[in-house]
Amino acid sequence: MSLFWRLHSGLPREGPGDDESTRRALRSLAGLLPDSPRILDIGCGPGMQTLVLARETAGHVTAVDRHQPFLDELTRRAARDGLTARIATVNAPMSALGFPDAAFDLIWSEGAIYIVGFAEGLRAWRRLLTRNGAIAVTEISWLGPDIPEEAAAFWSRGYPAMTDVNTNLRTIESAGYSPIDHFVLPEAAWWDHYYAPLERRIAALRSEYKDDREALAFLDGELAEISLYRKHAASYGYVFYIARNTR
Repeated sequence: MSLFWRLHSGLPREGPGDDESTRRALRSLAGLLPDSPRILDIGCGPGMQTLVLARETAGHVTAVDRHQPFLDELTRRAARDGLTARIATVNAPMSALGFPDAAFDLIWSEGAIYIVGFAEGLRAWRRLLTRNGAIAVTEISWLGPDIPEEAAAFWSRGYPAMTDVNTNLRTIESAGYSPIDHFVLPEAAWWDHYYAPLERRIAALRSEYKDDREALAFLDGELAEISLYRKHAASYGYVFYIARNTR
């Protein structure tokens, strides 16, 4: 197993988020979904939010990821919570989803749409939605005009497509959706289930790889991202964008 997967295996989540933010996004869709919605969770990771979707709706969730160990972990968690019958896992790339048109009432993606690109994902996935179906995604976004130079330099290397909330809302509209709601994830959503467990894992691996310069450089890079957010959380964050298919 590569060091990257050793670092990320077994974490509660693979990106910022928390159950309450997932529930809040779902609440914004009250009255807009069928009684038993067909839900597609794209880039589900180990599925913390998938379980919330299954618990909070009477629907069926199809959870997609390319990393089979994440899907296996989700399967274990679903069995533990008595949700096996309402969650199906599919190993597939999010850039080539083989589902038929209008197969889902709701598309969900937390912390993953960046892999294919925000605009690209919105456009490509819309064919999978029923007319008036909904999409809910989180995307890292600048939260205001005053962007610290350190943060701008870091993200210009790590995610040069990153932009601000208003630009993302316009992108949603141009992709054929009508925005319903958006909100910034709280800082705790970065720490409790992602950065804090990741920091503990990094500390353990640094001890194990203390004589491996290349491994230590990789781990230092992961710590740099955490340190950046600790200093500049007011300038950027993950934003939940919820919208309805209007075409």
